Amino acid sequence: MIPADQFLFAWSGGKDSAMALYELRQKHSCEIAALLTTVTSGYDRISMHGVRRVLLEQQAASLNIPLKIVSISTQSSNEEYEQKMSEALREYKEQGITSVAFGDIFLADLREYREQNLAKADMSAIFPLWNMNTAELALSFIEKGFRAVITCIDSNVLDKSFAGRMFDQQFLNDLPQGVDPCGENGEFHSFVFQGPLFRNKIEFTPGEVVLRDERFYFQDLIPS
Repeated sequence: MIPADQFLFAWSGGKDSAMALYELRQKHSCEIAALLTTVTSGYDRISMHGVRRVLLEQQAASLNIPLKIVSISTQSSNEEYEQKMSEALREYKEQGITSVAFGDIFLADLREYREQNLAKADMSAIFPLWNMNTAELALSFIEKGFRAVITCIDSNVLDKSFAGRMFDQQFLNDLPQGVDPCGENGEFHSFVFQGPLFRNKIEFTPGEVVLRDERFYFQDLIPS
């Protein structure tokens, strides 16, 4: 059986996941049994973030944490997602794991959705970043030495030029008024490639920027 002080970690590959993992390890004596990541099979990329699976695998290796991929179809329905996730959760519940950690910060409806789904599996949710100030959190991420690149932006709120930029002080300064500094409302997504949790830097070369669904710009990252 897996000890009670082990957690699953819902890992997106982005900065909020990295900060949540950092906070969890700072405040709790625990081990992460696996990084749980949703990958869209048709693209072979992290869902929503658009990052290639190979870079996700390199992240997990650098973090020295096992990776559990939940594969969903390109046009996945909510029902498909919940079914695939339920199967993955059941696998770990049978090994004695009862908690899953998330990087969510303030979206109450999303938190409730996660808690309800976990309750069906007789598991509980942990939110290490909950209700933290996102401006302070963004600065803390940078000050701690983490580095991330913006992989996806919502063109309804950000210009295409934000895709592919580094998540740094200048990026924060340039965000339009009303855009959350951590992109908590889905304004942008990122990929963390270096920081205090990582044993080595994840190397990549920027590829092309692609528009999907006439709304989202994705910055391709090509493994070096």
